[in-house]
Amino acid sequence: MPHSIPYPPALEGRTLLDELNHRIKNELASVINLISFKAVRTDNVEVKEALSNVVDLLHQHVEVHSILTTPDRDTLLDAGEQLRNLGLSMCRCKLDRMNIHLLLSIDTLPLESERCWRLALTAYELVTNAIRHACFDGRDGEIKIKLMRAGSWVNCRVTDNGSSLGRIKPGRGLRIVGELAKSLGGQIDYGFGVNWTSFRLDFPLTLREQRANRVVAARRRRTPRQVKTMPPLPASPAAGGRANPISVPSPL
Repeated sequence: MPHSIPYPPALEGRTLLDELNHRIKNELASVINLISFKAVRTDNVEVKEALSNVVDLLHQHVEVHSILTTPDRDTLLDAGEQLRNLGLSMCRCKLDRMNIHLLLSIDTLPLESERCWRLALTAYELVTNAIRHACFDGRDGEIKIKLMRAGSWVNCRVTDNGSSLGRIKPGRGLRIVGELAKSLGGQIDYGFGVNWTSFRLDFPLTLREQRANRVVAARRRRTPRQVKTMPPLPASPAAGGRANPISVPSPL
């Protein structure tokens, strides 16, 4: 009688995510190397420039992917800084090319690394949803991300000034956003008008995050607030915008 072969243990979700991230990075690196090789070999100036632009675009997508990669350790990260980095990268690889302005209004907000990652994934999906479905009807496209703490809760809002007719339909992206909100212990609400759409994510801070945020708030009260003005987002309007510089206290 043949011996039965036991089933191998199922891989944990974290292992599968690490494998997927590793594979995507390797494939992107392979494509970048191949196109770079072709760019070097060609003698056609226009082709060389076009291929170089493709390589630059792929590098920018790699940067976005790196920001959205599962964090390696359980520590506290500044979610505000994470969203700003994500916004800058999305401007370079997507928004600037579509003449869509991104405005950020964010607080310094310590979160546990994996929860910070889930928040960044949510913001990415909502911005991508606006890019794909908003109809700006000849207006300058504008997407805003606002992140703030309200007591022991976090509020993240993503709004755009595009027409919303027929846009709020259940799809894979919004289902992912809903599941991410649940994983944070929160919920997603949305509203829309003729020329705007708004998604709002609310979720509670953990006890560890509450303590860290109290330290940040106390530090601000004790010492004069030092404001570091970050470089402006690419293609932001010269006037009329509402984006605020990030206040960066000393590290946690």
